Parts: sequence; C-alpha cells; structure tokens
Amino acid sequence: MSRPEDDLAADIHYDDVEARKYTTSSRIQNIQASMTHRALELLDLSHPSFILDIGCGSGLSGEILSSEEGGSHVWVGMDVSPSMLDIALQRDVEGDLMLADIGQGVPFRAGTFDAAISISAIQWLCSAVDSESSPAGRLTRFFNGLYASLKRGGRAVCQFYPKNDQQKKMITEAAVKAGFGAGLLEDDPDTKNHKLYLVLTVGGTQGSDITNVVDGMDGVDVMDARKKIKAENGTVKKGSKAWIVKKKEQMERKGKVVKSTSKYTGRKRKHLF
Repeated sequence: MSRPEDDLAADIHYDDVEARKYTTSSRIQNIQASMTHRALELLDLSHPSFILDIGCGSGLSGEILSSEEGGSHVWVGMDVSPSMLDIALQRDVEGDLMLADIGQGVPFRAGTFDAAISISAIQWLCSAVDSESSPAGRLTRFFNGLYASLKRGGRAVCQFYPKNDQQKKMITEAAVKAGFGAGLLEDDPDTKNHKLYLVLTVGGTQGSDITNVVDGMDGVDVMDARKKIKAENGTVKKGSKAWIVKKKEQMERKGKVVKSTSKYTGRKRKHLF
C-alpha cells in the first residue's frame, strides 16, 4: 500500500485541501488525542513544562498540551506545512508556531525545552526530499538539533509509523548516535491499532534502563548502542579501507554527496619511479 511520504514532501502533500480534511476528521481527532495523551504519560512530567511539539500540524496535539487535562503546559510547535499552520492560526491555538523543516535541524537555543513530543511526523524524514538530501542526513540533523534543544534530564516521545524494520532501525540508531538514551514501546502489537513510540532521554540515566521511563513496562525494547559504536571505532585503523568507508558513511548521514566505494578504495598506489 502506498504511503503519502513515498510520493510527495510533507509541505506539498498537506496543501489547503488535505490540511482541512485532516483537521476536520473526527476519526483523526480521536486518534491524535489518544496518542498525545499516551505521549504525555510516557513523558511523566510532574509539573507544567515548556514543550516542543514537532510536526504540530494544525494544533490537534497542542490543544491537549494546553488543556488542564493534558497538564496545562506551554508549548511551541514547528511544522513544514504552511497550510497546516494557517489552520492552526485560524483555530487560535495557544502555542507559538514556527514554519520549519525538521530535516534541517531544530533551530532553538541549547537547553530551551523541558520535553518534546512528536505525533505521526518523523517517518517523513526517511524519504529524501531531493537528490542532495539523504534520509540519513535529515535524521542526523533532526536528532542532533533535538538533543541540543532539550535540557539535561529532558525527555522526548516520538510516535511514528515506520514503513519497515529498516526504517525503525535507521530512526532509532540516529537518535542513539545523537546521544539519546532510547527505548521503543509498542502498544497493541500485531493488531490494526498497533502504535510505536520512541522514548528518548538526555543524560542523567543510571542502571540498565537508560530511559528511566519504561522500566517494568511490557513490550519495551531498550537500546543503547553508544558503547558498541565506540568499541567499533576503536578497532578501525586510520587510513584503512574500513576507516575510509566509515568516514563516507558519516558524510552521507550529514547529507553530503560522496564517491561510491570500489575495489580501489583505500588501496595504496605503487611508486612509479
């Protein structure tokens, strides 16, 4: 089955018609509210906080954040679709709004937010918007920017719909490489109501549960690949083919265009004279 992110960039897909249709659908409103409440439950905030709503759309999730039932939080929303943000303004949502592409980073001062949520947005980063911008580079810029924008000890919960296990792995590994502690929580697995939440923390973790959020919950996969990445880096000799390939992968994750690897990569040239 075709997914919208396979065909068009989010700002093009969510034009005036699609944005209005999305916002007025009672089914989508109910699903959005349910997922936002679940994200707040996983954030486990003890007091009203300053929250970043990533891919805020027309403000459906923001309304929950602002309500007394949601915790009366103060929030800022960012979205790439002008049509979605226009509807949010028409609906007079309480949060501040920013037109921005999260694949280009999170443009806020370091340590600005107590927490962040994202509902049904980050899977769009797995689709390249042009030939010069790779999914790996967009994910790297997003998670690096998100990590910097959160206070130490801050948390983020991203609900998303991965197309396959490869996308799930790519998203989670990008978060871990940015410095986050990351846990994957699956609600209602093997059903049509299946939902996936990526729970992230910034520092201040102890013990095996690096998220400090999902301890004791069923269906949680806690991931921390940082030690593995460090160990792998330590075994690669500088200037070797493996070292060159790794550097190329790093450049690709940053969205740079690099030459393809061949049998000549890393091979020393013979002296001609």
